[in-house]
Amino acid sequence: MMSDKQNELTPDAFIAANESKVNKRWYPRFHIAPRVGWCNDPNGFAYFGGQYHFFYQYYPYEPKWGPMHWAHATSKDLVHWQRQPVALFPDHPYDADGCFTGSGIEKDGKLYLLYTGHVDLLKKPGQPDRIETQNLAVSVDGIHFEKSEKNPVIKLPQNVSTGEDHHFRDPKVWQHEGRYYAVVGAQTADEVGQVLVFESENLEDWKFKHVMAKAHGNQGFMWECPNFAEFDGHEALILSPQGVKPEGKRYLNLHQSVSMLGKMDYESGIFYHDAFHILDHGFDFYAPQVTQTPDGRCVMIGWLAMWESAMPEQADGWSCQMTVPRELHYRKDRLVTPPAKELAELRKAAHVVPETVLTDETSFDDWSFETGEICADFDLTEAEGLAIHFTAGFDDSVSFMVEKASGIVTLSRKSAATGRREERYAQLPAGENHLSLRVYEDRSSLEFFLNDGDIVMSTRFYPKTEERVVVLEPQEGTVRMTDGVFYELDDIFA
Repeated sequence: MMSDKQNELTPDAFIAANESKVNKRWYPRFHIAPRVGWCNDPNGFAYFGGQYHFFYQYYPYEPKWGPMHWAHATSKDLVHWQRQPVALFPDHPYDADGCFTGSGIEKDGKLYLLYTGHVDLLKKPGQPDRIETQNLAVSVDGIHFEKSEKNPVIKLPQNVSTGEDHHFRDPKVWQHEGRYYAVVGAQTADEVGQVLVFESENLEDWKFKHVMAKAHGNQGFMWECPNFAEFDGHEALILSPQGVKPEGKRYLNLHQSVSMLGKMDYESGIFYHDAFHILDHGFDFYAPQVTQTPDGRCVMIGWLAMWESAMPEQADGWSCQMTVPRELHYRKDRLVTPPAKELAELRKAAHVVPETVLTDETSFDDWSFETGEICADFDLTEAEGLAIHFTAGFDDSVSFMVEKASGIVTLSRKSAATGRREERYAQLPAGENHLSLRVYEDRSSLEFFLNDGDIVMSTRFYPKTEERVVVLEPQEGTVRMTDGVFYELDDIFA
């Protein structure tokens, strides 16, 4: 909790007074991160007034989770951002212990935020340990927000039980044929994940429609941060289930983020869908949120962290960051998430490598920067695979490896918590000879996009030195790099 001295300052005044104390050794240049303090879930991602508005869960007073605020940044191009004042903070009885995750939408020239108000209770037998309701805040200028006098605008329906824990949060609002819909994450009384859908004509008066979807089998005890996504003529329910048990090389993180392709039946309020599909196979990705661009694309940003991660940057006065924006597309009968096309606008100097035949480990000095983007194409016809190592000093490395015969893709790192190597896995079709890879490296993070978003794997990385070396290692044979370039990238808050 904040000290009395902290409590004397507004959130923005505290940020201004303490931002200079932050150690920037691992602080990103082209990812959104808190100026000081803690951040987690993306919030309120929306296009309004000719620019994108992006919010996130925020606690400015310490680099660890606390009573949630909403930090705010705006952008005209999705890549260059301007910081704005803190948009929401706990100041009413219905959100006294946090303004939890929610979403944003434009209506009648105003920006509406629909968010969860969280109140902690003293746990008593047979009673909930929290109260969670959905609330509105409205802005004319997109910067200053007023909470609605009608709050809470959505309460848990009387005929729906979430059990004693009362998980009921993270509304995502969208419009369809002149009406508004909001999907809210929840669980059943017997601790099975579910999402509920509500309907409104004006964003203030809501009625419960139906249980939109529900977990079956090994699909978790709570469905957080649901998103209804529309892209390329298809629909998906995107959510972050808690409590999914590992299955072989799948679901190895504490919590997951998945998509389910399907079709929304607006008459019944039921989303008919297929199975879970993992959105990011790496170590650090959670609670993504989507928005529509003016040209009709669906774009997603996630939290580039995970609850069990060590987060050593906390010692530097800040904690956690967001991913780069990713597009949602339908390809090969599935959802894929390549980097947003706007990211090319960040490119500055290009370090091009001519076509190269790799027969042994080869380091690329021109690619050895703290931040930048690697774009490379590889021909594995005469090899059994390829490994790419990002090293910093003797003992710090992240490795990305493709095994051709099995199609197994492995991301390996040394745990910042235990010091031991750990792995995450994804699956390509067996026998693929051609690989296209984009890697975004930003001081303490790496995001790998394989074959234009067919596979995405993200991780944090905390080198103890600024020395960086990129090493390519063919596996049992010869690899031909037909294209290779490293781009230095602009600072998004420059």
